[in-house]
Amino acid sequence: MDTSGMYVGLDIGTTSIKVIVAEYLEGQLNVLGVGNERSAGLSRGVIVDIDKASEAIKRAVKTAEEKASIQIHDVIVGISANMLKIEPVTGMIAIGDQAREITDQDVQDVASAAIIQNLPPEREIINLIPDEFIVDGFDGIKDPRSMVGVRLEMNGMLFTGPKTIVHNTKKAVEQAGLNAQLAVVSPIAQGLSILSDGEQDFGTVLLDLGGGQTTAAVIHDHRLKYAEVDPEGGDYITKDISVVLNTSFENAEKLKRNYGFADSSRASEDNQFPVDVVGQSRPTDISEKYLAEIIEARLQQIFDKLKTQLSATGALSLPGGIVLTGGVAALPGITDLVQDSFDVPVRVSIPDQMGLRHPSFTQALSLVSYRGKMSEVDLLVQSALAGSSQLASQVQQRPQEQEPNVAVDDTSRTKSTQTRTKQPKKRGQGIRKFFSDFFD
Repeated sequence: MDTSGMYVGLDIGTTSIKVIVAEYLEGQLNVLGVGNERSAGLSRGVIVDIDKASEAIKRAVKTAEEKASIQIHDVIVGISANMLKIEPVTGMIAIGDQAREITDQDVQDVASAAIIQNLPPEREIINLIPDEFIVDGFDGIKDPRSMVGVRLEMNGMLFTGPKTIVHNTKKAVEQAGLNAQLAVVSPIAQGLSILSDGEQDFGTVLLDLGGGQTTAAVIHDHRLKYAEVDPEGGDYITKDISVVLNTSFENAEKLKRNYGFADSSRASEDNQFPVDVVGQSRPTDISEKYLAEIIEARLQQIFDKLKTQLSATGALSLPGGIVLTGGVAALPGITDLVQDSFDVPVRVSIPDQMGLRHPSFTQALSLVSYRGKMSEVDLLVQSALAGSSQLASQVQQRPQEQEPNVAVDDTSRTKSTQTRTKQPKKRGQGIRKFFSDFFD
């Protein structure tokens, strides 16, 4: 399958909104333009003012358009994992009285059958991801099209979120003059994009340290299995610095970025810098270590709460350890602090694209990468959700006839087929307990 295309990722964060225009070709991302603007209308990762949020999105999109020299129409938008619910679903349809070839429409129909349920009025479906198809009792099928059968079944995972969060996000995108071509639960996109095949397979905790909230997600068997959100993030660290040092929020943010350490043991008592204190005419000198102690105290509080939740699931026994991302992950010493707090292997994921080598850009890049890696079957299944008919039309068109997400001259694409080799699974006693508690 040719997954080549030009896509736009939209990351609506609490502190900043990032737009990345990238071409996905032969499994590689080529970034064409980036927009990065200060957020407005968000609190703790959730849109609370649609008008302000849409204006901030417009500014970020305009910057990306100018840098990429294109006009953006369609975007892939990330949805936060707040109050996310994950549940297995099954659908079954009769192909006909006599065996015939399974078509695209059959895949859409069996996906629609899987989501026929009475959802609470306050929840909305975000993603539907197929695990396997079953044709006349033969299971483990990833793409049933062109096979012959009389009965088609699908097992998959359904991801639902609060209707307020989903609606406000899509409404802000629409009000900014854009089409949310695809909405993706943020940890799903990040897990597929920044974790290695082994980390996705054997199990890893993905810790997204954002400005408005901190998200801990468990990825196993290449699927998001669990997500926990703590409504504290980098902004809380900045507020702590502002209150303790009696300085403005803007000054506190600069201090955090320029002099901050996550691990106070790595900071120096001798290295001092001036701080503008409210009510004083002259700055006060503060040591690097004192600032680090303020930062570490808030981070430790966040980690302690998340550790309690993750320990209850047994997730910290998974061999992949913890992978850090998000803006706060750029703080020096963060790896040591997380390793001491959770007692597992830790690494920071940093994009390798030129100009984007900062963990805060991971989410926007992940959205583009996720869309590029989606198979035709994934698109058909996702199109079964209301308002996703555009995805199905892309499967039915030849790759070179697809309408791109941006107004730009089409170029020739090279067909590439990627094959992934799955590593043998090895599970210890702790991991088996984790599976029995959550995944069975």
